[in-house]
Amino acid sequence: VNPAQVRAYANALGRRAKTDAIDAAVIAAYVLATRPELRPLKDAETQALSALVARRRQIVQMIVAEENRERMALAKEAQKSIKRLLAALRRELESLDKDLDDHIRKSPVWRVRETLLTSVPGVGPATARTLLAEMPELGSLDRRQIASLAGLAPWTRQSGTWKGKSFIGGGRGKVRAVLFMAALVASRHNPVLKAFRDRLVAAGKPKIVAVVATMRKLLTILNAIIRDEKPWQNA
Repeated sequence: VNPAQVRAYANALGRRAKTDAIDAAVIAAYVLATRPELRPLKDAETQALSALVARRRQIVQMIVAEENRERMALAKEAQKSIKRLLAALRRELESLDKDLDDHIRKSPVWRVRETLLTSVPGVGPATARTLLAEMPELGSLDRRQIASLAGLAPWTRQSGTWKGKSFIGGGRGKVRAVLFMAALVASRHNPVLKAFRDRLVAAGKPKIVAVVATMRKLLTILNAIIRDEKPWQNA
């Protein structure tokens, strides 16, 4: 369960003190009250894949940061230092991609699922591998459950006659981050999702709202593809 929710539950009970014994009692009370759905822990291979995907994401972030510094650097010595580090980071990224290729090849199931996911225009290997590592439930839940798990289900804010804006959040931030980039690409190169996003914008929806809706629809499509074991079809 989400530790933040357990902490909020403890605050609601007035349990501000924190010891192992108190934590154990609060967790037990929380589970008894909310009856959370049981999900299996990741197996060793999935944990290893998740670690490789996370390390690749860190290397990419470092490359972006150094590229930004390179544009700002004025001194030649600083530029040389940045170029050396960038070369090393790009070699490391290439090595990690090979490690990920080897890891995926070890599992017939992952090979098939990666092929199915990347059949969707806008979904590349990085997105597919993040989903394999961080959302193993893909294909086993319905569209509402999978959207909630990714933190893409909107929150309704209403009281009496007042109705506020809806927001998304929580869920699995790593999955949401790759889906955001995939949705941006799909909004330009995937005919179905481009038409979907354009309809929302034409109806007056803010662009960011249209992108989030596209993320949710993309995840729904990917969930159905894994469930049905059928690749993407434009028709």
